[in-house]
Amino acid sequence: MRHPPRSVLLAVAGAVALVGSALVPVVSASGATPACTVQYTVTGQWDTGFQASVTITNNMAAMSGWSLGFGFANGQKVTQGWSAKWSQSGTAVTATNESWNGPLATGASVSAGFLGSWSGSNTVPTAFKLNGTTCNVDSEPTPTPTPTPTPTEPPGTGTAPALHVSGTKLVDAGGTAHRLLGVNRSGGEFMCVQGYGIWDGPVDDAAIKAIADWKANAVRIPLNEECWLGLSNVKPEYGGANYINAVKDLVARVESFGMTPILELHWSYGQYTGNSAGCSDVHATCQKPMPDAQYTPSFWSSVAGTFKDDPAAVFDLFNEPYPDRATSTTTQAWQCWRDGGTCPGIGYEVAGMQDLVDGIRSAGARNVIMIGGLAYSNDLSQWLAYKPTDPAGNLVAAYHVYNFNTCASESCWNSTLAPVAAQVPLVAGEIGENTCSHGFVDQVMKWFDDRGLSYLGWTWNTWDCSSGPSLISDYSGTPTAYGAGLRDHLQVVNP
Repeated sequence: MRHPPRSVLLAVAGAVALVGSALVPVVSASGATPACTVQYTVTGQWDTGFQASVTITNNMAAMSGWSLGFGFANGQKVTQGWSAKWSQSGTAVTATNESWNGPLATGASVSAGFLGSWSGSNTVPTAFKLNGTTCNVDSEPTPTPTPTPTPTEPPGTGTAPALHVSGTKLVDAGGTAHRLLGVNRSGGEFMCVQGYGIWDGPVDDAAIKAIADWKANAVRIPLNEECWLGLSNVKPEYGGANYINAVKDLVARVESFGMTPILELHWSYGQYTGNSAGCSDVHATCQKPMPDAQYTPSFWSSVAGTFKDDPAAVFDLFNEPYPDRATSTTTQAWQCWRDGGTCPGIGYEVAGMQDLVDGIRSAGARNVIMIGGLAYSNDLSQWLAYKPTDPAGNLVAAYHVYNFNTCASESCWNSTLAPVAAQVPLVAGEIGENTCSHGFVDQVMKWFDDRGLSYLGWTWNTWDCSSGPSLISDYSGTPTAYGAGLRDHLQVVNP
């Protein structure tokens, strides 16, 4: 969906266990205030790579530009970064402000982040200089206790299947065909960037078990790239390490109930004010027509590095591309979709689907990758012609369909979806209707069932089923009239 309910939904976020980050906290000794403080956080780490962020606070006179210096002790290398110009000479790293975040008033803070490589060990830097002034000189690291949530439901003890593509099917490690039949769990794309939390509603063991009790075997998890990367416009408690650990925790919980987690980029950076714009904001506060070259490759490199050793996790590159609303021709739209770059009608540099596939594979991840087509993933008419190249051979076509879409009839499915499904696996990542009933999704599910294909209902959130649409009226799994259709069907086809 393009527009899930946003700031009007002030539901309490689910409890999150924060683990696995390296943090240099700043605590002033004896009431003294350092000239500057720097908090360095490793927000994610994998075999040969890691993601880190720095938050700089200036307690000196206001400055019109800043430069942060620090050193690595174990041969780490900065590979790409954001919100600063990053450079490295030997072990010395320098981050210099961008044109838009140079002024730093007294008491003001700025954040920046980067991806890096490491081997052996990844020791956290402890000495930092801001414009030549040593920071944290009156500070002593003090670990922050990690709260342990009290479980209200026994944790799951199952495992999710390791998946890969074989011909036109998704199969498990033993080669048995596996359909993804489940739900979307919205919230991670909008709560964090709006400053209300990370999830919309609970995601504890009881809440995830309720999904499994519907006989779902997959949960699609929409994400926000600015929250994952911990950019400065996101509250620290909802971004960076906190956000990543919350996602990791939810993925582990979904898998513990035997379900496949699908990690999907829903909202991204880049200002678009053209045809069908969802917002005029440059930040990741709505659906944009295409991923951005500035941050999306870093997002997927980090996600891929984080989950590359988990073959149960599936990656969905970009929620609902719509470059066709900006370009003059369909050919231009498909070229933009695959190749990115400077696309007609889109004012920011675009990351194409091939760029993102390449980045994921370069991070060492062989996970299954889903890719939606044009027209909000409702048009797959030229998906095969523009299909990106994947050395792992693990690409899946993703499709979205609602009763109000253009391609929402059997005749369209027969003419445009069937040829795709004859060559690659096809997953309907979102199906739904805005009627508070299930007559339309019943038709969709039958067509997909007859061909052994996959589908997931939008959405497992307690919204108004006519505007969401919402599958449930509470997080124990009580279905709406619309949701009852999906629940009853899953319990028949996926007993």
